[in-house]
Amino acid sequence: MTEEKRFIYMDNAATTPTRKEVVDAMIPYMSDNFGNPSSLYSIAELSAEAVETARSQVASAIGALPKEIYFTSGGTEADNWAIKGVAFANRDKGNHIITSQVEHHAVLHTTEWLEKQGFEVTYLPVDSYGMVSPGDVRDAITDKTILITIMTANNEIGTIMPIAEIGKIAREKGVLFHTDAVQAAGHIPLDVNEMNIDMLSLSGHKFRGPKGTGALYIGKRVKIDPLMHGGAQERHRRAGTENVPGIVGLGKAIELSAAEMEEESGRISSLRDVLIQKLLEIPKSHLNGHPEIRLPNNVNVVFEYIEGESILLMLNRRGICASTGSACSSKSLDPSHVLMACGLPHETIHGSLRLTLGHDTTEDDIEYVVQNIREVVQKLRNMSPLTPPELRNS
Repeated sequence: MTEEKRFIYMDNAATTPTRKEVVDAMIPYMSDNFGNPSSLYSIAELSAEAVETARSQVASAIGALPKEIYFTSGGTEADNWAIKGVAFANRDKGNHIITSQVEHHAVLHTTEWLEKQGFEVTYLPVDSYGMVSPGDVRDAITDKTILITIMTANNEIGTIMPIAEIGKIAREKGVLFHTDAVQAAGHIPLDVNEMNIDMLSLSGHKFRGPKGTGALYIGKRVKIDPLMHGGAQERHRRAGTENVPGIVGLGKAIELSAAEMEEESGRISSLRDVLIQKLLEIPKSHLNGHPEIRLPNNVNVVFEYIEGESILLMLNRRGICASTGSACSSKSLDPSHVLMACGLPHETIHGSLRLTLGHDTTEDDIEYVVQNIREVVQKLRNMSPLTPPELRNS
């Protein structure tokens, strides 16, 4: 066992630390410039101007217009609004929605709720890499289809979906297209016009912004009902006093992420590849997700004959923060719906481990993590009655 103990955070898909420049930008709007942006005096005008600056920053990062950006409390609200809002606003045109089996629960639980309201939902399968087929999307469209919602990149295994192709099909068929880009925004290039995206959800704390902040891009051709009713904020589409400090932080974070994306993604993806290579040297380990078309920071590996939760606890004692999948399902004992959709056996799924790298990850971190995972996996296999003799103390 390694004697050294450090703190290494490798769960950046769950959340990221808020960067100092973002906190500095937010502070004035929690103290001196505290005005309600809907009021009419000068201190309120400062808040209103800050909100509009953030709107422009978000729009610029995804190729949209500022007037097409609406602030929300996070990615889950944005997903709920996009799906429910379009469903009810377009019910006179049809009641059919297309999504995939590997979406985040913010989407799946929303579509399941809509089914109880009389809507019909097609859950498309994925291949062994977790990839949705554009051909399957095309074949699933009927004359009652009003919405296609497919995530940009999977939160568990990092596979990046063929969003531009799906968007093109949706546009050709006259169907609205929403994508949950919570894991992708701030990490890979996105352009709502080039990719034919009608609605896009993002969340600030996934790219070093504050928690409790998000945004929904709504294109000009979208007919959508409000999710929140009340005041006239967000052009009567999302009521409630704006979270001005959070919105300022979101805008600053995505602006900085967009400016640094190319260099930072290159650095992190190099570390990711080294980590994958070294982990796959452990016998009976397998990479989940696409080997190449995946997020720059995502590593998801399954180790046979062990339990992922046991790995997490032992790694935590060695100062390593990781996960087995979505943080939103971390207290559930159910097997990952994503890995099940990819065709992994039930008994193998429980040995999965997700490591997501971030801005602070270094080469030394990779070495420390690999060394400790090797030791932990071997220790757990030695304790398991399921481990074959050739893998004990190997």
